[in-house]
Amino acid sequence: MGTAQTTHHKSAAERKQFRITEHKFFLLFVYLIAVLLYYPYVKENSYSYDVFRLVGSAGIFLAVYAVKVRRTLLICAVLLAIPAGLQRILLFRADAGLFSLLGILLSFAFDVFIIVLVFRRVFTEHEVRSETIFGAICIYLLIGYSFASIYAMIDTLQPHAFYIDPILNLHNVPSRFDFVYYSFATMTSMGAAGITPVSGQARSFTVIETTLGVLYLAVLIARLMAGYRHSSAEHD
Repeated sequence: MGTAQTTHHKSAAERKQFRITEHKFFLLFVYLIAVLLYYPYVKENSYSYDVFRLVGSAGIFLAVYAVKVRRTLLICAVLLAIPAGLQRILLFRADAGLFSLLGILLSFAFDVFIIVLVFRRVFTEHEVRSETIFGAICIYLLIGYSFASIYAMIDTLQPHAFYIDPILNLHNVPSRFDFVYYSFATMTSMGAAGITPVSGQARSFTVIETTLGVLYLAVLIARLMAGYRHSSAEHD
């Protein structure tokens, strides 16, 4: 009797674990959206900022967990995740010079690596499922965060690369959230009111991101949605 109960509990635990492992990209999607929602409430040198940086470090490893790859690639992902996570925990400020630039480079390298791995995972699947759709959306969101890192690097190297309109902003120096807002507004072709690229490099990457955003939504997401409807029709 006790053995049967133990087996029943194990089976329930295994089913629960299976459901979690089958929704890795959904969890990553929820995390990326939660970061966007929490960003406006973050103030530097405050408790909320410390919590945000720690949560950001946890998200680093969530991204690694979401991508099921070969052991070699997983080791590379972990090696990139550790310094990127430390950069978030050590709280380097945007004006910290070389350390800030190094931290931004590490985060950007990790973001690009994860994007490539998720891309390979999502677009090599034969059957398009809901989890595949969430993986494609995660790629889109990660691209937005990656370009935010690029803009932060440009601003670190060229302090006047972006013009912050004092009428539409409560500050004159761009923050990390300003670049996240500018990145997603650029990628969606919405336009970031109050932030204008001034230098040639800033304008160049703005054009590149706009082009990538339009192509990604028009071609890749549309293809996935069509495949998802086809797969659903076959199962019906």
